Amino acid sequence: MKITTWNVNSLTARLQHVLDWTATNPVDLLCLQELKLTDDKFPLDVLREAGYAHCAVFGQKTYNGVAIMSRQPLRDIVKNIAGFADEHSRVIAATLDSPAGELRLVNGYFVNGQAPGTDKFEYKMSWLRGLRDYLREELAAHPRLVLLGDFNIAPEDRDSFDPEGLRETIHHTTQERDHFHKLVELGLCDSFRMFEQPEKSYSWWDYRMLGYQKNRGLRIDHILVSELLKQDVKACSIDRAPRKWKQPSDHAPVTLEI
Repeated sequence: MKITTWNVNSLTARLQHVLDWTATNPVDLLCLQELKLTDDKFPLDVLREAGYAHCAVFGQKTYNGVAIMSRQPLRDIVKNIAGFADEHSRVIAATLDSPAGELRLVNGYFVNGQAPGTDKFEYKMSWLRGLRDYLREELAAHPRLVLLGDFNIAPEDRDSFDPEGLRETIHHTTQERDHFHKLVELGLCDSFRMFEQPEKSYSWWDYRMLGYQKNRGLRIDHILVSELLKQDVKACSIDRAPRKWKQPSDHAPVTLEI
């Protein structure tokens, strides 16, 4: 089974990219972030024709929005973080029944935030605390769990093109990295780091200043797996190719194989 996370930065603008990529990479589950459209605008018919007959969608006009696209039925769909009041569409969870047992997927578009000390940074901190409390309960109920999405956190220095110059700036702060490591402490593993990876492997590049061409990127899109799933992980990789396409998302898809 292959599971992909991809921040498409507007599904309306990038729908053809999604169709083209899945045509050559027919993954079983595709988790999208930053849909930037409402549920009624989600292109269900087109995606069903592409093989994704089952879609769990939590959209929002202009901003945010997440979806899980699946070739197999999904059940027990939950939107946003239980117990955390939030007006933004950032999290969707669903269960897939597989031959190996049920698989719980939690797809998140984590808060971006701004500089430490701002209201938006404090919102990010409280959101991350709420997510951790929610995941603690999810893991207890669903030992085969995958947490994936755009985390907006570069967890280590090697996940940034300029770790010294950007130290303690947004995505690189000690507080954000502490939250990432606390997710790991719940019993989750960064699947990308389970394997030898090329140096300077990133999943996001700024549109400005020739960010992609100069590989001035960050690894902020992650797939974390529970301890019970860890033994089944076969590979995890970033596909940089779509970032070269015309009018691309600023993120690349990341794929887990179990």
